Amino acid sequence: MLSLKFIQENPEFVIERLAVKYFDAREIVQQVLALYQKRNEYQIESDGCKAEMNQLSKEIGLLFKEGKTEEANKAKERTVVLKELIRQHDEDFVNIDSQMAALQVQMPNLPSSLVPAGRTPEDNLVVATGGTIPQLSEGSKPHWELAAQYDLIDFELGVKIAGAGFPVYKGFGARIQRALINFFLDQGRAAGYLEVQPPYVVNEASGFGTGQLPDKEGQMYHCPVDGLYLIPTAEVPVTNIFRDVIVEAKDLPIKTTAYSACFRREAGSYGKDVRGLNRLHQFDKVEIVQIAHPDKSYESLDQMVAYVKSLVEKLGLPYRILRLCGGDMSFTSALTYDFEVWSAGQGRWLEVSSVSNFESFQANRLKLRYREEGNKKLQLAHTLNGSALALPRIVASILENYQTPEGIKVPEVLVPYMGCSIIN
Repeated sequence: MLSLKFIQENPEFVIERLAVKYFDAREIVQQVLALYQKRNEYQIESDGCKAEMNQLSKEIGLLFKEGKTEEANKAKERTVVLKELIRQHDEDFVNIDSQMAALQVQMPNLPSSLVPAGRTPEDNLVVATGGTIPQLSEGSKPHWELAAQYDLIDFELGVKIAGAGFPVYKGFGARIQRALINFFLDQGRAAGYLEVQPPYVVNEASGFGTGQLPDKEGQMYHCPVDGLYLIPTAEVPVTNIFRDVIVEAKDLPIKTTAYSACFRREAGSYGKDVRGLNRLHQFDKVEIVQIAHPDKSYESLDQMVAYVKSLVEKLGLPYRILRLCGGDMSFTSALTYDFEVWSAGQGRWLEVSSVSNFESFQANRLKLRYREEGNKKLQLAHTLNGSALALPRIVASILENYQTPEGIKVPEVLVPYMGCSIIN
């Protein structure tokens, strides 16, 4: 989250930058400034009361020694009044700090200067493309028809067991899931990422730390009896490994990868864009997370983008990389690159990864700080994360792009994991 001090010192800059995300921050900023002013006034009053208290405390003893009992008692009565005023000011400080914190968490992260202008996905900037869009034979099918033809995914059985958006993978369908997970994790380890296996539920503090809570869009599944939330991405538990942690600058960047199931309510989703594997309530994903030095976090971002690109290229999928415009960015991101792969059966692009730099926004919530060697001063680190990769649409693209009259070819890099070169 943005620091209150930064908001106070740069109000117009904050308003201007958040307008790029189409977030009108003026009213909140003005409220923060007014609360700061009120707090300063209370602080001056409280300091005056404390100074008077100290002076009276010294005088009371002398007055009694000098036999000035009446004056001493009046001074004591005054100290009672001052103590109550100080107590009231302490309550005022707590109340004001609470109000400022409530305003603070409503404000999204400032977008980087690299963020293009625009409100909708159509305004995102295509920065790179790769691969060749396949020319399929007549009668090519979308992935949900291929899944039924080769008995790979049972969507109706998932509805019976849990509801829409919870598919059951079978046979080669389950094997390709496992193959992709292992391939992505192996690639992550080879690229220097430490593999971890996190919990699939988090507490409120963890959800707040990465910016999922307060849950403004109602996307998280909540277990109210236990006060736990099903994770929407492994980013949440993995990044929270570093909550309330001080790291040494010499150890940065810290690179972590994890596989997890992900759970999203996807409230309001409907229509053709949610058919098949296009949008699910539960899906598998391998995530990469970096804790970086502020001076090098955009270098880390470029490395993460290059890494995700290498995965898509190894799978042989046509792709494009987009730099998201202000209106299409997440609440927490300072700069995001989306990866899309071509869906040959549907004739459109499908998002399979977002790679983001959050700068110090999450770190401020997490109290994640670093220390330079020989310097006791603590500073906020930068956090980054990316999907590497989300499986459903990757599977959809593989099924559609690799379909042939003889069956579905298996991408070469997955053959050792699948134990076959074609699904038929």
